[in-house]
Amino acid sequence: MIRLWTKSFTGLTLTMFFLCFGFYLLLPTLPLYIQQLGIGESQLGFVIGGFTLSAVVVRPIIGGLLDRFGRRFFILAGLILFAMAMILYNWASGLLFLILLRIFHGCGWAVSTTSIGTSITDVIPDQRRGEGMGWYGMSMSVSMAIGPIIGMWMVQSYSFHRLFVLAAGLSVVSILIALRTKVPLMQPDNKRRAVFFDRSVLTISAAIVFLALTYGGITTFLPLFSATIQVNAGTFFLVYAIALTLTRPVAGKLADRYNEASIIIPSLMITIIALLILSFSNGSPGVMTSAVLYGIGFGSAQPTLQAATLSLVSSDKKGVATASFFTAMDLGIGLG
Repeated sequence: MIRLWTKSFTGLTLTMFFLCFGFYLLLPTLPLYIQQLGIGESQLGFVIGGFTLSAVVVRPIIGGLLDRFGRRFFILAGLILFAMAMILYNWASGLLFLILLRIFHGCGWAVSTTSIGTSITDVIPDQRRGEGMGWYGMSMSVSMAIGPIIGMWMVQSYSFHRLFVLAAGLSVVSILIALRTKVPLMQPDNKRRAVFFDRSVLTISAAIVFLALTYGGITTFLPLFSATIQVNAGTFFLVYAIALTLTRPVAGKLADRYNEASIIIPSLMITIIALLILSFSNGSPGVMTSAVLYGIGFGSAQPTLQAATLSLVSSDKKGVATASFFTAMDLGIGLG
């Protein structure tokens, strides 16, 4: 069997883990910090939305540039921009500054995650693409499970300043790992026209948007819903993250053994069942059952859809395919 866990694969996976760890530290805490600065709820959406908007705009451009000029420069540039944004939160003040900082932060996030996500496809053997994307996806799901918990603990036990220092430190760790990680060298092709979108991924991108829309809706409104039925929303996300983490590698192996469609269709059906159970839940048993099923469904569908997106384009358009996947995810979560 062709080796999957090479130094390059391990290094890129760890780089993504520490990058996402820092990102998820801020996910539940940043709205609290913004409110502490005296910015009202009506303006909060502009600050939070600037991040998603910039990421959606930048990703397709970066995808085309990755295919033309290679990966390494964009990996390091994106990580540096992301780390700088984390540090700048310590001096944030005023609505305009925060909006501009969120746009800057979103650009760093878009560049780094798109370039790392593209580079990981270069080092995963085609015969183990599903499994590889599943293990790589765990770097995001594990950070998603522990990041918000540690972020809230830092704010409650220490201060926002120390939170931002920790987030910046994690970003620096991701830079150091990336510097020591070898990625396949691509010579810039100045004669090749940059392509920013491929029509062959349009249909599957639409499916990803609708799947991500459910996640955006749940993360936003589940805390409000759970309060009405006296259930701890944090428990839902913890159970969901555990199910997601355990599911990804298994689903990836099955996709490699059979085909993507044999995993995607059942996974989406499980996701539908999970959402239906959640909508009719009036207590903890229903919510926890929904969390397990949603983790299995979403955890199986997401990496398999990404692998399927890559299989629809030629090998010289991996950047475009990866950018399309992440753009669809960002757009769906934002709409949700």
